[in-house]
Amino acid sequence: MTETTLSGQGGRSTGTFRQRTGRWLSRNALYAFTVAAIVYLMLPIAVMIIFSFNDPIGKSNFTWVAFSLDAWLNPFGALGLQDALFASLRIAFISTVVATVLGTLIGLALTRYQFRGRGATNLFIFLPMATPEIVLGASLLTMFVAIGQPRNELTILIAHIMFNISFVVVTVRARLAGFPRHLEEAAMDLGATEWVTFWKVTFPLIFPGIMAAALLAFSLSIDDFVITNFTAGQTVTFPMYIYGSYRVGVPVQVNVIGTIIFLTAVGAVLASTVLQRRDRGA
Repeated sequence: MTETTLSGQGGRSTGTFRQRTGRWLSRNALYAFTVAAIVYLMLPIAVMIIFSFNDPIGKSNFTWVAFSLDAWLNPFGALGLQDALFASLRIAFISTVVATVLGTLIGLALTRYQFRGRGATNLFIFLPMATPEIVLGASLLTMFVAIGQPRNELTILIAHIMFNISFVVVTVRARLAGFPRHLEEAAMDLGATEWVTFWKVTFPLIFPGIMAAALLAFSLSIDDFVITNFTAGQTVTFPMYIYGSYRVGVPVQVNVIGTIIFLTAVGAVLASTVLQRRDRGA
């Protein structure tokens, strides 16, 4: 009788433990998965930051040797790195400005107006995003050769504006979804012109989406390699410099520049988030 009682109590305790474990997993599995995904995404960046303080033997920065600040004190010490970085920044800035302006206008037109060819325009906007980069790069190379356009910084700029417009349009259209049109109507009822309504009402409301689109376009431009490699000619951008130096040894300064770019992007996102929360609080 006693053994039967103990057996029943053991079965109940085991069942209770399983129920508690199941409840804990149901409550915390999503958080654990999120933490694991963030660690997985941040691990290569953490390695990049750590190895920016390395003092390697020779040219290859693949093995940790000793802690050093030499690369941070001389971030452009590697030959050709400064020119490559400035070329990438220049192309990324110009292509971002042009693509953001054009993409915002296209996004507004596609969201708010019905016109002939609207469906085809949506398709053409989506195509650069769906086309593999190597196919897009080869096609651009063929076009530039066919029209006799020398490959240089201008051809890179044309290519980057082309594929950035698609991402800007998609981002801006997402911001315009569910836009409160009654605010614009109220402003126009109070005597505001269409131009004044846009700058005083529409633009401030969609500005977070425009800023997000611009940051995305800048990121895509500054780290593009495949399309740039087809359209660059003799121009060397930052990603192409890394690829070229990989065969002889990537200098530590590359990790330093990459860390600075990453921290700048994180700072921009944090500043944008703080400003948005401040505006909402006001």
